[in-house]
Amino acid sequence: MLFERIESTGLAHYSYLLGASGEAVVIDPRRDVEEYVRRAQKEGLRVTHILETHRNEDYVVGSVALAERTGARIWHADAQLAYEYGEAVHDEQVWNIGGLRLEAIHTPGHTPGSMSYLLHDLTGAPWMVFCGDVLFAGDVGRVDLVDPARVKETAADLYQSIFERILPLGDELLLCPAHGSGSACGSSIVDRPWTTLGMERRHNPRLAHAGKDAFVAHAAKVLERPPYFRRMERMNLMGAAGAEMVPLAAPLQADEMAEVMREAWVLDVRPSLAFAAGHVPGALSIWPGGVSSFAGWFLDNDRPLLLVTTSDEVVESVQVELLRMGFDRLTGYLAEGMLSWLTDGLYVERLPTMTVHELCRQLDDGQTPYILDVRSDEELATDGAIPGAQHIHITQVPERSEEIPNDREVLVFCGTGLRSTTVASYLQYLGGYSVNVLLGGLAGWDSVSCPLEMASA
Repeated sequence: MLFERIESTGLAHYSYLLGASGEAVVIDPRRDVEEYVRRAQKEGLRVTHILETHRNEDYVVGSVALAERTGARIWHADAQLAYEYGEAVHDEQVWNIGGLRLEAIHTPGHTPGSMSYLLHDLTGAPWMVFCGDVLFAGDVGRVDLVDPARVKETAADLYQSIFERILPLGDELLLCPAHGSGSACGSSIVDRPWTTLGMERRHNPRLAHAGKDAFVAHAAKVLERPPYFRRMERMNLMGAAGAEMVPLAAPLQADEMAEVMREAWVLDVRPSLAFAAGHVPGALSIWPGGVSSFAGWFLDNDRPLLLVTTSDEVVESVQVELLRMGFDRLTGYLAEGMLSWLTDGLYVERLPTMTVHELCRQLDDGQTPYILDVRSDEELATDGAIPGAQHIHITQVPERSEEIPNDREVLVFCGTGLRSTTVASYLQYLGGYSVNVLLGGLAGWDSVSCPLEMASA
């Protein structure tokens, strides 16, 4: 038999391919579906069914694209929603896939119609449960995405789903969630790539609360929602085209780029130091590993998107990351990178930088520069805060930019300088700000007279 977890980095999304005796099923496929087809064909399997655990918010589901590629039937959860494709799953529905047995279990909470799938192995023994966004390693699913006003009610549903439907299946069962560490669909998913129900029962702090009321009190939280989530919700009811159907970004000469960028976003994924040295005016800097985490906070899909990078290979990988988030309008990239822009004599913006050692010397000398710390609350609590700095998490900057002064230099600080460059480039794009990126971040901090402040226990 075949059992494989297919991971989508950045979004920390997990999908699953399993099959036996010529048949296969895919659970929660991503938009770029060729990987499922390739792996199934390699094992002599044909994908006959596609199962969704819930209506997803953070990525484009590839069910329609995979069905078009394979002829498989699509089964979606959240039957109360107006899906334009597939068939609705019902509680206790069973599929027999080449001798494997899958059983649907209604597990509301993250969404009202969320479904988990219990897999029995070839001997008939319960083996693993695919729970979508209901239960994670070290965390439980968010209950605020469908309706923030009903978090207590949905948290109560989640409690019943976990404690009355999933955990009683047995400690020995493998737990297969839809996300791993780093996903926005959980606030504190731990880096435990494989886990069991027993592991979570013993080590998941969200399951340690005594009784339903305590669980609800801790789970009923309204967390940050990236703006692009709303677009994902709509796309995942309509059924999106596969990533392979979206044209690849076209190479643009510098003069062509300069002409079309007036009505477009420009995303620069080169290293932060290269961006600081010189970039296309108005470009937003996000390093390749941060695209999935931060592009959805700063970009929208109302305008075309242009890319500046170092190679064609990076263009393709970044476009895949963007397509998984529903950014379909990546229309072009700067051919030959910034070299062509410079040799054409076009205007270049720079981003001033400062090492943290230089800042530390200023503080030690009694100066009081304005410091914008864009790290998370958890980082401040764990690693310490800079005395006197203003703290606005990177994801909150677009909504809170008016709180940042434009009458003095803004020194942007994070853990390493990557997120600082993103924020500084965004403020530079808005205009009216004098920004400076603090390179080295926390790792380079060595102030003597102004040490980091640690959170009290």
